[in-house]
Parts: sequence; C-alpha cells; structure tokens
Amino acid sequence: QLQASGGGLVQAGGSLRLSCAASGRTFGNYALGWFRQAPGKEREFVAAISWSGVSRYYADSVKGRFTISRGNAKTTVYLRLNSLKPEDTAVYYCAKATTAVAGPTDDFGSWGQGTLVTVSS
Repeated sequence: QLQASGGGLVQAGGSLRLSCAASGRTFGNYALGWFRQAPGKEREFVAAISWSGVSRYYADSVKGRFTISRGNAKTTVYLRLNSLKPEDTAVYYCAKATTAVAGPTDDFGSWGQGTLVTVSS
C-alpha cells in the first residue's frame, strides 16, 4: 500500500515536499516513482529512483527543479518540488516498479492515492 501526502496550494516560484510511505510489502527492493496527472491530460512520468537510491530519472520538464529521494528504510520516497510553475499543477501519484531499477518506460505495478498540487500564478 502506498500513501502520498504533502500536496497543497503554493504560489509560482514556491516549493513543496511530497512524501509517500509504503507498507504491507517489501517495497525496499524495488524502484519507486512519481507520476502526475493534470486536469484533462494523461498521466505522465515525473521521476523515479532505484531501490538503492543511486539511479534517478527525471522528466525533462522537471529536471533541475525537482529532486527524488528515498528514506533510510527504503520504504519512503520523497519528491522535492522547487521553482514551481502553474503548469506543475496536477495530482501527484507515487508508484512501485516491478524491478529494482526503473525509468519512465518501465512497468510500475502498484499505485497509491494521489496528492493534489496547485500552483497559482
């Protein structure tokens, strides 16, 4: 089970930190990722981190602004959102991959409930 939190309303240029706690399974052995879905758009990949935390992948639209990390217990994943833009407004979802290392084209089989991020201009 995955539970995302930390969303909210922020002005453009502001920051947020999203958290996702995993429970009930051995999530520590798998890559974890963040996706988002804006109103009227398809869900898109945002970032992913390998089980070890060494490999990280980012969508071009967030590279240099967002940072993904894992907690020491490997069952929590964070997404730091800096320099937010109105186009970052979306529901953000965390997900567990089916492999230890995963990027934007890999399979993420487990999904949590999303958390809404709203960026005002």
